[in-house]
Amino acid sequence: MNPRDLLARLVSIDSVNPGLVPGGNGEHEIAGFIATWFRAHGFEVHRLERRPGRPSLVAVKKGTGGGRSLMLNGHIDTVGFTGYDGDPLKPHVENGRMFGRGTFDMKGGIAAMMVAAARATERPLRGDVIVACVADEEHGSFGTEEVLDHFTADAAIVTEPSHLEVTLTHKGFVWFDVEIGGRAAHGSRPELGIDAIAKAGHFLVALEQLGRDLRDGPRHPLLGTGTVHASLISGGEEASTYPSACRITLERRTVPGESPQQTEDELRAILHHLTATVPDFTATLTRGLARDPFEADPEAQIVRTLIAQLGEPPIIRAEPFWTDCALLDRAGIPCLLFGVDGAGAHAATEYVDLASLDRLTDVLTGTITAFCH
Repeated sequence: MNPRDLLARLVSIDSVNPGLVPGGNGEHEIAGFIATWFRAHGFEVHRLERRPGRPSLVAVKKGTGGGRSLMLNGHIDTVGFTGYDGDPLKPHVENGRMFGRGTFDMKGGIAAMMVAAARATERPLRGDVIVACVADEEHGSFGTEEVLDHFTADAAIVTEPSHLEVTLTHKGFVWFDVEIGGRAAHGSRPELGIDAIAKAGHFLVALEQLGRDLRDGPRHPLLGTGTVHASLISGGEEASTYPSACRITLERRTVPGESPQQTEDELRAILHHLTATVPDFTATLTRGLARDPFEADPEAQIVRTLIAQLGEPPIIRAEPFWTDCALLDRAGIPCLLFGVDGAGAHAATEYVDLASLDRLTDVLTGTITAFCH
């Protein structure tokens, strides 16, 4: 029941996301450990594994009836170890900080919500307490999607790291592939060739202008504006051949009020203009993964309940990155994000502030008790 000891054990288990790092260990081992821990503390345990070897673990302590249900949600996968300074699986404590891969993002949040759920349910509550330890948040978030096919709740808290500040909104994103067409020909026959890479330059200039237009456009009070950037580019076969195609992958970060369809319409308008004005310009646009932005109702019961546990005026923050809050919100579950302090997510050195881990555990324990009483 000590979150520090539990965190050290969680960090020592390799749970690198194989969607990010081919051959990564995945979530099977850590899910097994968490299942054993929850069973020892009297929880029902449900293992969801639509994708073999990539389980999510849901632990439930049912209430006596008539109370509100609360889901605590966090991801058990981590990014890879390449470039990590030291042994990423050997947590060590120094100056009030625990170092190791996942301490901050986000096994600290996992340890806190596990211990908080166990502490809060030592005495019966009327409402159900649901703890979802999910797979794959670092890549495609199919873990929370699978959980939401089987479970719901009256509210949820996602324990992604937030420096003990109350996060009520974050950006979304949409990925696109743009393939600009050309015509292959020998470099000595320019009259036969169309240079797809050169044509792609027109699109990249227009994409940069879109980014400037977004920065100058309407602003969300916490998140600012949406953004766009080119992420990957490939094209050509060899030095002496006109390239027949150039492929660009881009990312559009969105704020509340912007939809995937809106962002697609922006790009199609650019491509339509280039087709009409640039000789021999042709392109196809394909939308990839899209994740909605998130914005909580600041007057929601779960928000007010958690803030009441802080005992001081909260710092309200927004995050530029995406989290599973958006999936929970879209499923009709009011939620917010609240997690530990620390640094080094996805970086060469990662740590959690241990005092913040204790504080998070206490706040979550009080929130569960008050919300599910």
